[in-house]
Amino acid sequence: MPPRARDKQKAPAPQPPPPSLEDLFASLNRHIERSEFEEAVRVADQVLSISRGDEDALRCKVVALVKADDVDGALSTIRSSKSPPADFRFFEAYCLYRQNKLDEALQSLKSQERSSATMLLESQILFRLNKMDACIDIYQNLPKPKIESVEVNSVAGLVAAGRASEVKRMMDKLGVKANNSFELAYNTACSFIELNKYTDAEQLLLVARRIGQETMVSDNFPEDEIENELAPIAVQLAYVQQLLGHKQEAIEAYTDVIKQDLADELSLAVAVNNLIALRGPRDVSDGLRKFDRLREKDKQNFHLAPGVDLKLFSKQRESIYVNRVLLLLHANKMDQARELVAALPDMFPDSVTPALLQAAVFVRENKAGKAEDILGQFSEKFPDKSKVVLLARAQVAAAAGHPHIAAESLAKIPDIQHMPATVATLVSLKERAGDIDGAAAVLDAAINWWSNAMTEDDKLSVLMQEAASFKLRHGREEDAARLYEELVKSHGSVEALVGLVTTVARVDVKKAEAYEKKLKPLPGLKAVDVNSLEKTSGAKHDEGISHVRITETYEEGKSKTKSKKKRKRKPKYPKGFDPANPGPPPDPERWLPKRERSSYRPKRKDKRAAQVRGSQGSVARDKHEAGATSNTSNSKSNQATTSKGASQNAVAEPSKPSSSKSRKKSRN
Repeated sequence: MPPRARDKQKAPAPQPPPPSLEDLFASLNRHIERSEFEEAVRVADQVLSISRGDEDALRCKVVALVKADDVDGALSTIRSSKSPPADFRFFEAYCLYRQNKLDEALQSLKSQERSSATMLLESQILFRLNKMDACIDIYQNLPKPKIESVEVNSVAGLVAAGRASEVKRMMDKLGVKANNSFELAYNTACSFIELNKYTDAEQLLLVARRIGQETMVSDNFPEDEIENELAPIAVQLAYVQQLLGHKQEAIEAYTDVIKQDLADELSLAVAVNNLIALRGPRDVSDGLRKFDRLREKDKQNFHLAPGVDLKLFSKQRESIYVNRVLLLLHANKMDQARELVAALPDMFPDSVTPALLQAAVFVRENKAGKAEDILGQFSEKFPDKSKVVLLARAQVAAAAGHPHIAAESLAKIPDIQHMPATVATLVSLKERAGDIDGAAAVLDAAINWWSNAMTEDDKLSVLMQEAASFKLRHGREEDAARLYEELVKSHGSVEALVGLVTTVARVDVKKAEAYEKKLKPLPGLKAVDVNSLEKTSGAKHDEGISHVRITETYEEGKSKTKSKKKRKRKPKYPKGFDPANPGPPPDPERWLPKRERSSYRPKRKDKRAAQVRGSQGSVARDKHEAGATSNTSNSKSNQATTSKGASQNAVAEPSKPSSSKSRKKSRN
């Protein structure tokens, strides 16, 4: 056979030519319109591979990465481009804002030309930095026709800045009403909450929910998206119920929001925190599980997830961490509480709460001295924020039995030194510490302050009365007399005059008699001869009178009890019992044990059990031992019978009543 011809190798198919730039841009535009941002990034890369540095392709890629929530990728693309367009500085600032690098974002905006977009972004950054006044100034300077819903952000800024009272005037100036949109109605309701108008806020929140539902249903929003958009209104309604004192309704509303498992992480975080704060230390384990829904999964220690952490205000984040620590303390999980508290000073450097929580952990561990040191160091480092810390230090020291430290802490708060409550506390603490001179100095300083104060609320007479009583109690009669004398001259107080007579009588009897004449005579004492009464040895106790009075009182009480008629009730008989034919009477010994009844007969012992089988020589010995055993058992049974009889006699004798007095310890 002739050899086969070799198969010719097939030539590769020709590759299609690369798409043109016009086709790629058309595809890029189509993906962006369909919100297919990942595909848009891929097509933009194809354009950049053909035309390096194309500004339109770069811009589309950056916008698509931002829309796809890949902020890191967008920022890397901006910084890696050799000659970025001018508006890329704005995109860079926006990416830094999304990364919560707010100071860098604000610095990046300063080098750009001022426009509506840059002003809006700057206002948002200032809002997040809690610089509300500067944020509101930018909103007021924005051109209203070019910016949609500027009034919504303006109201939000005023509320966050603590200027809720200006909301109505600003809305009147802009010519808008609260029911123009559900966002504006919601923000206006928040201003009512700040003004303590809780009922008005509740009504406006209901209006906001209705407007929102109608608007989104008409725009064909999906049901889950409608619930997600209205979640903040539901949480705020629950908060208003909480403020109005409707605790159960608020708990149910918060629980419903949490069970829905919405995509709105901010509303979920607020609902969880408010529910735990409302319930308090009840069901600690459930509260910790709910907080775990907000934590970052990859980290071992508790830290809020990035989506929650970036959206919350600093005060809101601090509240969540504080409640988490308190739950850990109630659950006695000291290690976790200690770790979380140690991280709080870096997270909230301008807050006093971390120092207070550190002290709380030490107090929980019975280390009051360390708690006092922590609070003292913080008060010295931040004197402008030391008031709350010093009050806490005073409380910890007083509870730990360190009155000198507690008094020292209170003495460092100058604006409350003259208040009667502070004066009373300082005097008591210094008295416990044995510093009588220091306590007297506190009273003198308070009297001096109120003597020179130009206030309507005059506490001078009260302080002088207490100071005179204190000095009299500690043997300073002259100082006490001087204070009583000033009180009599300035206020004409009868109590002060009585105190003056009592005090001066210890030093100068004639002067006391002169003051005593100023006292008005008591009515009904004209017939009493005081001199003869003083010569007597005093009243004697007449047992007969007291006995008669006690007897009369007893008889009166007895007659009152007799006068009360008790309601006669028919006796209840067992089922099937006929009271007309009761039958034989029951056995009177039915409640006694069988051994103690007269009819009891013990069982006979089996004599065959005593037979011993074995060798012939062991029979006599075993019988002797058996006899000894039976004698011993008889003696023991007799003893038992005797003891039982004695116990019966003891029960039969009437027991003597024992009087026990209970004392209630009064707490001041």
